[in-house]
Amino acid sequence: MRLRLTCLTLILYALSAPARAEVAIVLNSGDGTVTRIDRNTYKPIDTFHVGREPHHLMSLPDNSALIVANATSNDLVFLNPTTGDIINRVAHVSDPYQIAFSPDKTWFAANSLRLDRVDIYEAQNFKLLKRFELPSMPSHLAFNQDSTELFVTLQGSDQLAAIDLKALKVKWIIPIGKTPAGVIMTPDGHHLLVGVMGLDEVAVVDWRTATIIKHIHAGSGTHNFMPMGDGRRIFVTNRAEDTISIVDTQTLTIEKTFAVPGGPDCMEISADHKELWVTSRWLKQVTVMSLETFKVLRTIPVGRSPHGIFFASHAPRL
Repeated sequence: MRLRLTCLTLILYALSAPARAEVAIVLNSGDGTVTRIDRNTYKPIDTFHVGREPHHLMSLPDNSALIVANATSNDLVFLNPTTGDIINRVAHVSDPYQIAFSPDKTWFAANSLRLDRVDIYEAQNFKLLKRFELPSMPSHLAFNQDSTELFVTLQGSDQLAAIDLKALKVKWIIPIGKTPAGVIMTPDGHHLLVGVMGLDEVAVVDWRTATIIKHIHAGSGTHNFMPMGDGRRIFVTNRAEDTISIVDTQTLTIEKTFAVPGGPDCMEISADHKELWVTSRWLKQVTVMSLETFKVLRTIPVGRSPHGIFFASHAPRL
């Protein structure tokens, strides 16, 4: 009887307790911290230490955890994707700057920007399979849709590299333009888009033939990408110009460019497609944009050099 009463009390408490608000998770690279923001009130909840130089983050394939890559503390921290609480830590992951899982969930890749190499791991257990020494400053990465190739921008040598994941060898390296950063596959899988910061453009690459087929002028410091979730359009940040452009991946043209303050970098889109949350690297803030008016809705103070951003109820990544 006492057990039944205890269970009933816990159930009633759970039903009566207020639901915990969804949290936006922001990485403050300059402070080595995470700031949690209440999505409902747009106010910071707290800030806590996570490691040295957390730059990028991504979900596990089953969305059970969010991985934070700490570049100079050489580890991965796993967070609850809804609350931001720390779940686990994996040490001895060498300089993980940018990270990604392959679409088929076989591979986990980590770019080591300061050590000039790319590490390929087994996705299920993070066992290191192969280390590729590459020319200079591997920055961002993207897989093709069938998970047979990995593409890496080489920021220090102005190149784009392709790694054959079946043979585990470098397939090709081509010149791409001054200081390349973000790279993403178009939704139809036909082309790679590369943000070339030094040329203020998106380079369109036919990855099967390793050739640049088009140069799309975007804005000064063209940097990083985020799919809008409609299977066609992709945001790209122009970090030096304080703007974001919309790339139509079917026409390979810029549809619209709008102002976002403070060096816009990483982005997250609300599930209802009404808000775009952007880390403003130079202003120590997150800027929330209306996707109806393309005007600033809110600015939220965070830590130094905010970089990666995530919340669980986001738009589809396509």
